[in-house]
Amino acid sequence: MQEIKNKIDTLTAELKEHNYRYYVLAEPVISDREFDFLLKELEKLEIQFPEYAHSDSPVKVVGGAITKNFINKKHIRPMLSLANTYTEQDLRDFDERVKKLAGISPQYVCELKFDGFAIGLTYKKGKLTQALTRGDGISGDDVTENVKTIRTIPHVLQGNYPDEFEIRGEIFMHRKAFERMNEERVKKGEIPFANPRNSAAGTIKMQESTEVAKRPLDCFLYNFIGDEKLFSSHYQSLQAAKSWGLQINDATKICENIDEVLVFIKYWDSERKNLTFETDGVVVKVNSYQLQHEIGFTAKNPRWAIAYKFETERAETKLLSVDFQVGRTGAVTPVANLEPVLILGTTVKRASLHNNDIIEQLDVRIGDTVYVEKGGEIIPKIVGVDLSKRPIFSQKLDFIKVCPECGATLVKQEDEAAHYCSDEDNCPPQIKGKLLHFVSRKAMNIDSIGEETIEMLWEKGLLNDISDFYKIKYEDILGLSKKTVNEISGEVRFISLKEKSAHNIISGIENSKNTSFEKVLYGLGIRYIGETVSKKLASHFKNIEKIISAEYDDLTSVDEIGESIANSVIAWFKNEKHLKIIESLKSNGLNFEINEGDKIVGENKLNGKSFVVSGVFSKFSRDGIKETIEKFGGKNSGSISSKTDYVLAGENMGPAKLEKAQKLGIKIISEEDFLKMI
Repeated sequence: MQEIKNKIDTLTAELKEHNYRYYVLAEPVISDREFDFLLKELEKLEIQFPEYAHSDSPVKVVGGAITKNFINKKHIRPMLSLANTYTEQDLRDFDERVKKLAGISPQYVCELKFDGFAIGLTYKKGKLTQALTRGDGISGDDVTENVKTIRTIPHVLQGNYPDEFEIRGEIFMHRKAFERMNEERVKKGEIPFANPRNSAAGTIKMQESTEVAKRPLDCFLYNFIGDEKLFSSHYQSLQAAKSWGLQINDATKICENIDEVLVFIKYWDSERKNLTFETDGVVVKVNSYQLQHEIGFTAKNPRWAIAYKFETERAETKLLSVDFQVGRTGAVTPVANLEPVLILGTTVKRASLHNNDIIEQLDVRIGDTVYVEKGGEIIPKIVGVDLSKRPIFSQKLDFIKVCPECGATLVKQEDEAAHYCSDEDNCPPQIKGKLLHFVSRKAMNIDSIGEETIEMLWEKGLLNDISDFYKIKYEDILGLSKKTVNEISGEVRFISLKEKSAHNIISGIENSKNTSFEKVLYGLGIRYIGETVSKKLASHFKNIEKIISAEYDDLTSVDEIGESIANSVIAWFKNEKHLKIIESLKSNGLNFEINEGDKIVGENKLNGKSFVVSGVFSKFSRDGIKETIEKFGGKNSGSISSKTDYVLAGENMGPAKLEKAQKLGIKIISEEDFLKMI
C-alpha cells in the first residue's frame, strides 16, 4: 500500500509541475498526450485508493495559476478544460455515458479544436468591455487592451444581440502569417519563434498593446455564456453570435449520432493539412442546453463534451546534443537538440526526453537518427531510433550525476522516475521557485512582486531565501532596473522600480505580515505540503513549535497525512538553515500560530453531506451554489447515486435526474430549503 501512496504522491507532484509549465509559463516539457496518460493513470489510482488522493489533485482541479503582469478577475463561470480521448472506442463509450445520463440519444455539435490560447470576451450593450485569459480556470488575466488589437474581434456588435454576455474562444496565428513574422525577425537579427501556439500565448501577455497590434493574431469563438433562455441549443447560439459579427469557424457541424461524429473526425484528420491554421483534434458537444444541464459536470470537465485528439505526425531527424534543465522543484529534465525538421507545419528543433528511464528505454545516443512525433503537442517527443543509421562509434548517453545549475549531487527515489537536485537551498532555479511560491496568491499574496522582479532582486543579491523579503528597504530597491526578453513572445522590456513600484513592493511585503498561519506554512514550500495539508497541520497543531517537534506518529495521526508527507515535514524542520528562516520570519512579525478567531476549515453545517445540483436558480448561479456547499463542508456530485444525500432542484430540473432521485428515495430540496440549512 505504501508503494501505491508514493506513486500517487509522485504523479500528483509531476502533474502540478506540468500544469504550471503549460498554463503559466507556456513552456511545457511534455506532450498533451503524455500529460493525459499520466492524468488517467493518477485518476485510476485515486478511484481504487481514494484514501490516498490529494484534495487538490490535478484530477479535480483545472491546472494553472494567475500571472502577476495583469489584473486578475474572476470568471462568471469557471473556464473548465475538456477530457481528451484518442480512440474511436473512447468516443463510443462517451456516447453511451451521455445516453445513459440524458435518457435519450442526443444530437451533437462537432467543432475543430484550435491549437491556440483560450480567451473569454465580455460584451455589454454591444461593446467589448473585457477579455480574460483562462488563468487557473476560476480567475484570469485581464488582457482587454491587447485583445482589442485583433482585427477579427469586433469592438462593437451588429444586429439583435443580448444586453450582456460572454463568449469564449481561442486566439491563434495562421501558419503563413507565423512564417512571415519569423522571416521578418530573422532579417532583423532576432530569434525566430518556436511555433504558432507559443507565439500567440506570449503575444497576448505582452505589456505594450502597440506591440501586440504588430503580431498577426486571429480568433475563433465557440462558447456562448449568458442568458440560457435565449437559445435552445449550442449550435443556435453560435449562429446568432455569427450574425452579431463574431467569428465562428465554418467547419462547425451538427451530427445526429456518434457515427456521423466519426465521419466528421475522419474527414478533418485527412483535410487538416490543408487548413491555414493548426488544429489538433475535434471537440464533440451535446447540442441541447437542456440536456447539457441534465448531464452536468465533474469537478474539472463537462460530462457533455469531449475532445478527440488526432494521431501524431512522425518525422526523422538527427539528435545533435542534450541539455539538462532544472525546474523550480529541482526535477532535472533532459531536452534533445535536433537538426531542424518540419512537422505539421512547424519547424521542430527541440524535443523532450523526459527522464533517464526514457533515455535507457530508447537507448538514444548523440548522432542518432531519431523519430520525432508531434500532434497538438507543443514540445514534441522522441519516440524511437533508426538503428540502421547509428554511427559506428556512438556511445551510450549517460544521465548527468550533478546539477548543471549548482553542482550538487542528483538524487533519485526508487519509486520516482525523475532525478532531483539535492541542494534545494542553494540551487538557483529552486531558490527562485521557492521565492515565487512564497509571494503567490495562495500563500503570502504579495501581488506587487512577480517573477521578473524576483529574478532582478535575486541577481542584485537582495533575495537569497524567503526571510530576505522582510529585510528589503525602500532605498535598496528604488531605481533598480533590468532588461528582460520573453522567450515565448520575444518581447524585450526594461523593468525599472520607480517610486510607485518600489512603494507598492514595500507596502505589499508589510501587508503580508497579517497573513494567517496556514498560508504562511504553505508559503514555506515544504515538499508535498499543499493548501489543504497546510490547513490540516495548522488546525491540528495550532503553532509552529508543535509542528517542529512533532514525531512521525504525531504527524500521521492527522487526517490526510501519510508517510511521504510526514517524512518530508520532519526532514525540512531538521535543517538548521530552515529553522533560522523561521526565526527570522517570526522576528519580522509573521503569524506562526492560530490566533483566537482564526477560521481554518470553515463552517461545517453541511459536513459530509453529498449534493447533486440541477436546474436554474434565482438567488445563486449554479457555480455559486456549489461553492457555498463546499464552503459549509458539503460535497458536490455530478450524478445521483445511493450515496447522494440531497438533490438541490432549481427551475427546469432534468426529468431523468428527478425520476432517479425519486426512485432512490433521495430528498429533493429547493433553493429556499438550502438557504435555511446554512
